[in-house]
Amino acid sequence: MITLSHIIKRFGTATILNDISLSFPEGSVTALVGPSGGGKSTLLRSINLLEQPTSGSVQIGEHTVDFAPGRKVPFSQIQKIRCETGMVFQNFQLFPHRTALENVMEGLVTVQKWSREKARARAVDLLEKVGMGHKIESWPAELSGGQQQRVAIARALAPSPKVLLCDEPTSALDPELAGEVVDVLGQLAAEGTTMVMATHDLRLASKIANQVVFLEAGQVVETGSAEQIFRDPQRERTKRFVSSISAAQTL
Repeated sequence: MITLSHIIKRFGTATILNDISLSFPEGSVTALVGPSGGGKSTLLRSINLLEQPTSGSVQIGEHTVDFAPGRKVPFSQIQKIRCETGMVFQNFQLFPHRTALENVMEGLVTVQKWSREKARARAVDLLEKVGMGHKIESWPAELSGGQQQRVAIARALAPSPKVLLCDEPTSALDPELAGEVVDVLGQLAAEGTTMVMATHDLRLASKIANQVVFLEAGQVVETGSAEQIFRDPQRERTKRFVSSISAAQTL
């Protein structure tokens, strides 16, 4: 279980997240949707503390970190939270001088201190899982965007995190390549992988999310199942957003 309690994030005088409390059950897939600048990515990055909240608390499993203005949180506490998460970025962020295999192995060897043999076996298994077993010796520059993102997913899964966090995982891809990534994430969801994703891709959200959270101006406007939010939203603002995105994605 992941629990965010009364999360506030400020940059100077601007409040980016305003008193957000959410829970993400184990095995669930949650999509964070909403207009650009609404706080989706900041909220996602607050879960693994790439963005540290101004106040509030973050709990993943048995680890909880509390934040308050002026309070410095020990790095050891932050690392305990980060070790429970895997992160997939919009622009892949693969090491260009490492092969697909080496990219997946890197964190296992340098951070987890696995032997190279054990790390290689784990990396090969994961690359095969995401349909990249035939490209393990390829460099990132030799891969399509969809292939790079699948390698990035394998890398994020390598240390067996409690939750996979995805920040706009398909937005840098054309529809065909995005479909490859949607299929992989759908497979992971079917296997019970806990995921939280920030996305504008309603196809991705509607296909695999159990829960959808609509954010605007740093606040939760509406939450519900994917079917409820996309087919029968209750708030007028949610209705306008879903209509505008649905229309744009059919053009």
